[in-house]
Amino acid sequence: MRIFPDILAAVGGTPLVKLNKVVPSGAATVLVKCEYMNPTGSIKDRMAVHILNESEKQGLIKPGATIVENTSGNTGQGVAMWAAVKGYRCVFTMPDKMSLEKVNMLKAFGAEVVITPTDVPGDSPQHYVETAKRIARETPNGFYVNQYHNQLNIEAHELSTGPEIWRDTDGKFDVYVAGAGTGGTVSGVGRFLKKKAPHIRVVGVDPIGSVHYHYFYTKTMPTPHVYKVEGVGEDILCDAMDYSVVDEFYQVNDRESFHMARRLVREEGLFCGGSSGSNVHIAVELAKKLGAGKTIVTVLPDSATRYTTKFLNDQWMKDYGFFGSDRDLGLVEDVLRAIPSRPIHSAAPATQIGEIIETFKTRGISQVPIVDDKGNPVGMVHEVDVLRGLQSGQITTGSPARAVSHPIGGLIYPKARIEELFRIFETDQVGVVVDNGRIVGIVSKIDVLEFMSKRR
Repeated sequence: MRIFPDILAAVGGTPLVKLNKVVPSGAATVLVKCEYMNPTGSIKDRMAVHILNESEKQGLIKPGATIVENTSGNTGQGVAMWAAVKGYRCVFTMPDKMSLEKVNMLKAFGAEVVITPTDVPGDSPQHYVETAKRIARETPNGFYVNQYHNQLNIEAHELSTGPEIWRDTDGKFDVYVAGAGTGGTVSGVGRFLKKKAPHIRVVGVDPIGSVHYHYFYTKTMPTPHVYKVEGVGEDILCDAMDYSVVDEFYQVNDRESFHMARRLVREEGLFCGGSSGSNVHIAVELAKKLGAGKTIVTVLPDSATRYTTKFLNDQWMKDYGFFGSDRDLGLVEDVLRAIPSRPIHSAAPATQIGEIIETFKTRGISQVPIVDDKGNPVGMVHEVDVLRGLQSGQITTGSPARAVSHPIGGLIYPKARIEELFRIFETDQVGVVVDNGRIVGIVSKIDVLEFMSKRR
């Protein structure tokens, strides 16, 4: 009988399982490491516990400390579990694209959660990373975990995940596949393998919209855009990503990720998340190329318990266009290319209401985006806002636009699927297309109708 002193000691030691139904006959063997069987349901338990244990040993976490971290949910749960066992307060920042399940699970541990907008540049004060840094600075005795740039993130996997895979396979495999978020998993296992067996290929997986794939091959930063799969990919460069131990990168899209994740649940009985689908999709593609006699190892990073209202929900999949053929309608950028080129009429926060009214009249539009001095969208003024403001006497034609502007609710990226515009249209808004923080186009219902009718 084996008894652990506490739940933290139970992290790791996850099983390696052979896939049978999602891998076609004649392909290489694919083995998956079931990291969703860690205590809080994800591979991030390894990194969180290692970083916090080491930081406490080094005196960086002192009695009465508040632990602060930016998280997509999984790291936060590992940190929250550690804090609950050790008796520390913790505060997390999360982008608003993350599932409600993740938010509620963090709160269940007693953590505080601050939600930030997803659609902001990586260097914006509103970005969830920058928000966490600010909270840590402003909180007395605050400790910032800093998973994105902490070398202990890589070390956690070099010391645990890598050796476990080696032990369970006796070192007899050909390719290791892992998604890159912060980069810790692929980098840590990669470092271990390159020291132990340099001939084993290390393959990184990156969702379309993330920066890793582009940076790996060009050493330049692309313009990131929003994607739906969670816990993988990034919109900033991370010091926890060691590109030198990766041999190649492959890109995967949301549809491929979610459909494979659903197959893993329904055909293999593996209750794993969307990023697991990302990894396995690429692993299976490689298995087809390598053929029989070769072995590929990949990881299933987290549990599907986080996504029961998302990709496991048929209606959610339909709403976002993930059922049917890929790119059924196309991308938002396709609509922009199809509609006649037209100037974008915006205004500054200090622009007088009289000028806004004149723009409505002369340009035949019903809303004007408000942008700051850098061209970043900060609000929207609608005709009805001006009308109500004048009627109530709260504004005059000399009032600044900021007096009646509201947050833009219809922001969307050029690479988003056209189906995502429908949710924006349901709230009687136009789609404000933003790339790298700048407005590059405005799409209305009639634009999409015209685009679809021409395609048909």
